[in-house]
Amino acid sequence: MKNDSIKRRDSKGRILRDGESQAPDGRYRYSYYVNGKQKNLYSWKLELHDKLPAGKRQCKSLREQEKELQLQQFQGIRQENMTVMELTERYVKIRDVSLKKTTQAGHKTALQLLKIYPFGNRKIGDVTMSEVKLFFLKLQEEGKKFASIRSVRGILRPAFQMAVDDNLILKNPIDFPLSSVVVNDSVTREAISNKDMLRFLRFVQHDIHFSRYYEAFYILFHTGMRISEFCGLTVKDIDLRERKINIDHQLIRWSDMKYGIESTKTNAGTRQLPMTEDVYQCFKTILEKREKRKIEPVIDGYRGFLYIDKNDMPMVALHWEKYMQHAREKYNSLFKIPLPTITPHVCRHTYCSNMAKAGMNPKTLQYLMGHSDIGVTLNTYTHLKFDDARDEVEKMAKNG
Repeated sequence: MKNDSIKRRDSKGRILRDGESQAPDGRYRYSYYVNGKQKNLYSWKLELHDKLPAGKRQCKSLREQEKELQLQQFQGIRQENMTVMELTERYVKIRDVSLKKTTQAGHKTALQLLKIYPFGNRKIGDVTMSEVKLFFLKLQEEGKKFASIRSVRGILRPAFQMAVDDNLILKNPIDFPLSSVVVNDSVTREAISNKDMLRFLRFVQHDIHFSRYYEAFYILFHTGMRISEFCGLTVKDIDLRERKINIDHQLIRWSDMKYGIESTKTNAGTRQLPMTEDVYQCFKTILEKREKRKIEPVIDGYRGFLYIDKNDMPMVALHWEKYMQHAREKYNSLFKIPLPTITPHVCRHTYCSNMAKAGMNPKTLQYLMGHSDIGVTLNTYTHLKFDDARDEVEKMAKNG
């Protein structure tokens, strides 16, 4: 047995194990072999609690890395040559079988973005968390929006987790919050004020061109329906006798211009909405004005859609976005005080915010909005400000 005095030691006098060494600049290295090829682990610390040299980035100690390597070898983890792109394509192929077409389309877009960058050709066993973070930062620096980067992360994270579960890698390098790395530059779609909503609706109601859309705009502002749910409504979904709206599907038009019916966004999206008197009158007017056709367009077995376009197909979300945009632009060209951005989703935000301000029970509001998580109802859509808080405090003080 060798004497400790002739064994290699580090600058602190600690005995180094086989394969360990320390460079003149203080950095530690552990060398090992895979299929006859030398590989190395590096660190500025030998043990977990060693002090990091001044000016050096935080890192795992060499012996922490050695333990991970030993665990990896003990578990028999296979070091495959699979690339990031190959892994994500495998994940998408398995996952998309059970997903809606809208989600599949999002995966396709994310994969196309991933193919452009060298990161997609990296071997999955070599990818580090810091490398992933730098990749996301590069995407943002090159002008990619937060939503696009989130979509890429949305397939990378579960794909790498699949690799962990399959014993291809030891840890998931995407296991961190995206917001901790890149700036969320998404534009918040605020609810508009009641004053602005009324200005817009009054203008539309009396405009010679846009008045034909008044009932639809009013319904969107006063039911909180998703625009795809509204577009999917058929005559059978409108129960004037019971004054309720049955929502159990949505109408989608894909980028290839093909139409399809999908289930609601979440299970909670399937619901029945009660009609107020005004909403009831709007639906009654829509049905009375609706042109009777000998041949109705049929989408996945559904027929009797409320609005049909010039091509004899059901109107979709893009139609209503454009109608609202053009109506707002016309208003702003005629009046000094401009209207804020108005979209079908702004209508949804506005309805939820108005119901919250009116004191509606949060669980009731969650049901009406079709949210699966009440946190979305409370935190995402109810844009309450100081004036709302002051009004509520004053109201409670009077009641007290």
